[in-house]
Amino acid sequence: MTILVTGCAGFIGSYVTRALLSRGETVIGVDNLNDYYSPALKRARLQQFENDKAFQFHEIDIADHELLREQTKPAKITSIIHLAAQAGVRYSLKDPFAYSRSNLQGHLAILELARHLSVRHLVYASSSSVYGANEAVPFKETHACDNPVSLYGATKKSNELMSASYARLYALPQTGLRFFTVYGPMGRPDMAYWIFTEKMLRGEPIEVFNHGRMGRDFTYIDDIVDGVLAAHDRPPVGDGVPHRIYNLGNDRPEALLALIELLEKELGLKAQKTLVGMQRGDVERTWADITLARRDLGFQPKITLAEGISRFVAWRRGLAAPFV
Repeated sequence: MTILVTGCAGFIGSYVTRALLSRGETVIGVDNLNDYYSPALKRARLQQFENDKAFQFHEIDIADHELLREQTKPAKITSIIHLAAQAGVRYSLKDPFAYSRSNLQGHLAILELARHLSVRHLVYASSSSVYGANEAVPFKETHACDNPVSLYGATKKSNELMSASYARLYALPQTGLRFFTVYGPMGRPDMAYWIFTEKMLRGEPIEVFNHGRMGRDFTYIDDIVDGVLAAHDRPPVGDGVPHRIYNLGNDRPEALLALIELLEKELGLKAQKTLVGMQRGDVERTWADITLARRDLGFQPKITLAEGISRFVAWRRGLAAPFV
């Protein structure tokens, strides 16, 4: 197969690309290498593929639908894994238009591309942020997601609705994956575990939101990749609208203070904690019910938070520069 991976220089996208190449697929990678966080980190992720003849890279903004179609047309793409997006809940308070372009216009461009190419399957990234102010835990795919607390979450829910409409209108097979707090080596420098690590190494205090009363369903990157590939290999079949949604999480919420304790242990440092209130757009707790993903995809997370943080810190210690 020839698989288009959008956001291939991103955290999840680079790992998914590597996994696809390792099993013999041809990958067409697309990324705009924007400066939301260090483009040097994105280029470093791409370097691992530069000598692989089964990989082609195009520096494209997916919202530019005409250029996207022109550049990818010769590749004879058979399926798409769409991971490109403007990420970050807090950044959506600063630059909301970046989210409308990347997450709304960009998603529509991918839907149109998939429709015209008649791909066998479009897998796309959604987010746990779609659950918004939902108080019922664990979060189930059947829970209502009509009370967003961030623009980012609203755009991701909009993606799901857009995909559902294209599945119905054009019988376009699609799977949306709601990711829960993905972390690991070569991850995103804007996420708490990386921010805390850098500040602790510099001897600076860390801000702990909601006075530490926060919980996250931290999910290690290798487990997420397993779920993405399992979803990709199982297009929706049977009667009805060929569109489905799955949670991909660890099914085990962890306290934010527990994360800090693990970092302290691995770094051999004591964190200087500054307790602050809840950040706008944030939620107190996330927790994925992964019953459906277990049943349909064989999804079973394997890496504990302790093991994952140990791997991240070991990787961080090996860096000549921190990419921040």
